[in-house]
Amino acid sequence: MKHVFVFDPKAFYSQQWKMDNILDNIGQFFRTQEAPDFSIQFSRYRRNAITIINDEAEKARSEDIIRIYAIGGEEILFDCLNGVAHFPNMQLAAVPHGESYDFTRIFGDKHIEHFRDIPTLVQAPALPTDAIRWGVNYALNSCYIGMNSAIAKNIKDLKSTLNKGSFIVFSKISSFINLIITAFDRKIAAREYTITIDDKDYSGNYCLIHVANGPYYAGKKTGVHDATPDDGILDIALIKASHPLKTLNSMRRYSKGKRPKNCVFVQGKKITVHSADQMWIQLDNEYIQDTDITLNVVNHAIQMVAVNDLTYPIASIQSL
Repeated sequence: MKHVFVFDPKAFYSQQWKMDNILDNIGQFFRTQEAPDFSIQFSRYRRNAITIINDEAEKARSEDIIRIYAIGGEEILFDCLNGVAHFPNMQLAAVPHGESYDFTRIFGDKHIEHFRDIPTLVQAPALPTDAIRWGVNYALNSCYIGMNSAIAKNIKDLKSTLNKGSFIVFSKISSFINLIITAFDRKIAAREYTITIDDKDYSGNYCLIHVANGPYYAGKKTGVHDATPDDGILDIALIKASHPLKTLNSMRRYSKGKRPKNCVFVQGKKITVHSADQMWIQLDNEYIQDTDITLNVVNHAIQMVAVNDLTYPIASIQSL
């Protein structure tokens, strides 16, 4: 097996010592191995990891298994996923060192540190895992359309204009203000969508559309708390538009792992969403704008590394 460690240096902002420590641990482990086969790469810009993974695939023998380690946060994991998903002989390990790491939270917070331990990761097995596909793009955790994606994009833009210290101070304040402003913006919080899920029509006015492959978003368990990434099913929540104050309450409940009364919950394999105007769409930590999007689940699209022989929680699958 070839081991490729892909670092996102941005995830270690002002913490070079932490990245150096990981590099030392990689070196120390492989020095004890017979005929070690590994490389260390640094992703310098968005999507750079995809090029790195393609290069590693070209250098490998056809019978080789290549394990990619995405070291950082959601951005590097998204990029590595979109490289690995196109190669059947690759596995992906999420090494959480960013601000949020929704995928590894599926296994419980007590195991997070084990996903950062190099020897444990290298020797761990991999689990067949579903992915959400949009065209040639893949997402591991979720797709959001509506309020959450618009707010998250505003916060991300704010972050790019501030240093880390200032962002920490203002992020919570800005999130709260953005939530209130967005709830009163009917173009976002009460937009009309044409929605088809497995050939059934769910069109209407919604403040949020959440297509989930897992239960977590921004470190919190959401209203689709039963979503698991290996059941071949997408868990879809459609929160109906209502009075702004009721919308705020619905969003609060949903972000705490509950389903508000105005939430339509559906399980399916494919969803198509259309809007007359450009929608803010968030695929994991990637933001796009479009008037149309079609998403489908790809059952066992990738092999995700899971430490300590962990498995995904058993889903409570409703009949379709």
